[in-house]
Amino acid sequence: MMSSVQYYLIAGRGCRGEANSSSNYINVIGGFVGVEGTGFVVNGSAFYFNGFNAYWLMLVAANANATANATATATANANATATATATAPQRGEGLDFVVSEAGKHGIYLILSLVNNYKDFGGRPQYVEWARDRGENVTSDDDFYRNEIVKGYYKNHVKTVVTRVNTISRVAYRDDPTILAWELINEPRCEDDLSGATLQGWIAEMGGYVKSIDRAHLVEIGMEGFYGASSQFRKQFNPNGLVFGTDFVPNNQVQGIDFATIHAYPGIWLSNWTNEEQLRYLRDWTQAHVEDSAALVKKPLLFTEFGKSLRDSGSGVPQRDALLEAAFDSIYGSAQNGGPLAGGLFWQLLTDGMDGLKDGYEIILSLNSSTSKIISNQSLRLWNLAGKHQAISTETRG
Repeated sequence: MMSSVQYYLIAGRGCRGEANSSSNYINVIGGFVGVEGTGFVVNGSAFYFNGFNAYWLMLVAANANATANATATATANANATATATATAPQRGEGLDFVVSEAGKHGIYLILSLVNNYKDFGGRPQYVEWARDRGENVTSDDDFYRNEIVKGYYKNHVKTVVTRVNTISRVAYRDDPTILAWELINEPRCEDDLSGATLQGWIAEMGGYVKSIDRAHLVEIGMEGFYGASSQFRKQFNPNGLVFGTDFVPNNQVQGIDFATIHAYPGIWLSNWTNEEQLRYLRDWTQAHVEDSAALVKKPLLFTEFGKSLRDSGSGVPQRDALLEAAFDSIYGSAQNGGPLAGGLFWQLLTDGMDGLKDGYEIILSLNSSTSKIISNQSLRLWNLAGKHQAISTETRG
């Protein structure tokens, strides 16, 4: 989906508080999230995720009259992720507010550094800036090739990663509230379906982020489409579509710490029945679980999935069924020591945000059945984390 801000509710254990000496700001995050093999860890203990997307969060926080929505969202939920795609002062201060509120509420963030689409100044804007400068760029996919454009992106990355939060006084690259940096939301390069262009860009930019921030994890932001190196797996691409991405080699890049997938069966397979879409969702997820474990050998996070209430034949029961199917796949993997450790549905809103409704919106206070499904997933992942923590303690003892 077109997103600039992602907001994740995360299930975890072992939080602690850290006071900043230059202010009254207290961060209760439990520590930097890391990876061990195909799992996520915090302070050596297994860590699992249950959450949501909220692309509006930073933009709302930039509006002094609307910051209550951002605070209310953080207060009502346990953990989160945000995206930074703009460097205007008010936007930067809005993101500062989101990050500081997240830290105060024990919320982890994933910050995505650019959008694939034109929304919120995505990669087409970078290409347009280069064109205005006189560069011979003819396609939005020149974002991945043109050295001037890549320089613009690196400048933006450095500005965000090294930014010092005006509220907490902590540099972003030193803040454990940030779980990971996402290189780009839903990258695609249809000018080069071989995957070579994107593969090179991922290696270059993943390495660049790591060169200025060794503390945080880095992920690509992929939907999970297979490419030329995975001919058999391409059967799982909806309708056989390819977009110049290749799940396995893209995520095998050294500077990438974990893999991601998205799934929107209602969009991808709109002519299929709801039951057929659920079966596809399970198969899509399982293929990526298997490949993350055996080939990529890194953790996996399901960072976007949802079902629109505007789809033909769709209502709350059908949406709930999709959420349950996704959550069951996630929990099944986590319970068996697999790489899939969490999921983040699209999208969460708070009451009164009618202008942002897109059919996918979930308002917890107005959707009791959906809220219960989400809460149950958080609870069982929380309990699983506690069980693993106890086993680890017994082993060390």
